[in-house]
Amino acid sequence: MIDSMTSLPPGPPADSDPTSMSTAQLLVASQRGDNEAFGRLLDQYRGYLLMLAHRYLSERLRRRIDPLDLVQWTYLEAKRDLHQFRGTTPAEFAAWLRGMLKHNVASAVTRHVTTQKRSLKREVTVGDLKQGSDAAWIQQMPGSTTSPSGVAIRGEAVLELLNALHSLPETQAEAIRLRYMEGLPLSQITERMGKSETAVAGLLKRGLRKLRDHFQSQSSPWW
Repeated sequence: MIDSMTSLPPGPPADSDPTSMSTAQLLVASQRGDNEAFGRLLDQYRGYLLMLAHRYLSERLRRRIDPLDLVQWTYLEAKRDLHQFRGTTPAEFAAWLRGMLKHNVASAVTRHVTTQKRSLKREVTVGDLKQGSDAAWIQQMPGSTTSPSGVAIRGEAVLELLNALHSLPETQAEAIRLRYMEGLPLSQITERMGKSETAVAGLLKRGLRKLRDHFQSQSSPWW
């Protein structure tokens, strides 16, 4: 348990609306037992954890293990073990969640490798984007496309972007995801990642340069 309430940084007023809280305020409110704030806090890390789950699993394993299931599993453990979290910043909370996710990925891989011998029955197609983990990635993108052809094209673009993000260092990929998939301003990205604006700007610049080189080398129609 947290030793005392004085170990926590100042939080929002008791009657604050969680929808108007910053990430840091949501974290403090969550540690003080606000379940609504905790739910909103976890929602802010959904895209980050999905990106990591995709990164940690090979394409073959992603057909057997749904990254969304791993994220949900991690959420349940985070709710159960929040009293054990000793950090005070969003960046520390992200690292805590990442550690749990890594453990869950390792456990899931071990379980599937040792107990499941079934052959894969189908390949993942763009049609599969209508549900499951990749759909969650599409929903992270600003705007919406409702026509069937638009959804298919958008889905292909997201899959290619996701694969390209896997080739980047984790911090560069997360900065790009927050800026261009969640549409967050620089000030919120710095809070979420625990880095200065200069550092985040550098991550974005280097990451975008690498993405550009990747897509150009692949002759991608999306660049």
